[in-house]
Amino acid sequence: MSDFVNGFWPWYIAAISIVSVLACGLLLYLAGKATVVTHDGQAGRSKDDNTTGHVWDGNLREYNNPLPRWWLWLFILTIVFALVYLALFPGLGSYKGLLKWSTDGEHQQDVTQLRAEVAPLYAAFAAQSVEVLAKDKRALAVGERLFMNNCSQCHGSDGGGSKGFPNLTNANAAWLGERSGAHIVQTITNGRIGVMPPMGAAIGGDPEMSAVAHYVLSLSGSPHNEIKAFSGKSKFSACAACHGVDGTGNKALGAPNLTDDYWLHGWGEAAIVSAIKNGKNNVMPAQSPKLSAEQIHVVAAYVLSLSQSTVGGPPTASPKTP
Repeated sequence: MSDFVNGFWPWYIAAISIVSVLACGLLLYLAGKATVVTHDGQAGRSKDDNTTGHVWDGNLREYNNPLPRWWLWLFILTIVFALVYLALFPGLGSYKGLLKWSTDGEHQQDVTQLRAEVAPLYAAFAAQSVEVLAKDKRALAVGERLFMNNCSQCHGSDGGGSKGFPNLTNANAAWLGERSGAHIVQTITNGRIGVMPPMGAAIGGDPEMSAVAHYVLSLSGSPHNEIKAFSGKSKFSACAACHGVDGTGNKALGAPNLTDDYWLHGWGEAAIVSAIKNGKNNVMPAQSPKLSAEQIHVVAAYVLSLSQSTVGGPPTASPKTP
């Protein structure tokens, strides 16, 4: 890949551009100097015959005339335009042009203009709390569009998430953090890093990890082997520092609650053993480089509304189903 980012290619592109324009100019010059060839003395052709000699359908002949002058000047103007364009705009390798124009600069100008236009709207939203905006239809309409453009790639267009990406609509399952406007704003702004270190060495070999996995399954009432679960209870002490002695998790650390019916990284013995042996490292990137503080405020309101709409409703389907 490094072959395409060295200093040779800008010069290569500049040379092709200039040679192409000059070659077009030379071709037009030679075409403009061309004269009509007479056929004086040729059998069956008069000296005034300026056709090419090709005949179609018995009487259709092609004239051997030079380009019309107006057509020639049109091509010349095109070449002049190309030279002026290459002088003003990028087109000659790394040369930025006299106007210093760039697609990135044009984009930033459009973004600045758009933000200036919507600033009064966001100012009105910023004066209200996230919890209040979560019930404002106009704010939710704006927040939904921002969510679709920036968050739906991981959390899904409906906020339902997928394996490894939290379900934002599940109000009955414990979030890894507080379900509050302030926490959502902080998470969107700064991102979040969830790290579970590999615990295989602390727990033991495969039999011990299998036993701990069945104990974890028993905490939520999932199908499990009771004998293995009993054996794994003592080994679970290595996990209690983060998940708690009773396995209810720790929101401050982002340690999941193992007693509910929601599994972010997959259900079953194999998934749990894999997490114990290899650990987990999940990253939600910070959105502050892409979104303004006012936009994050509105997105947070939309995210909060996704779970509020299900509060008190029927429990969601358990992701533990194999």
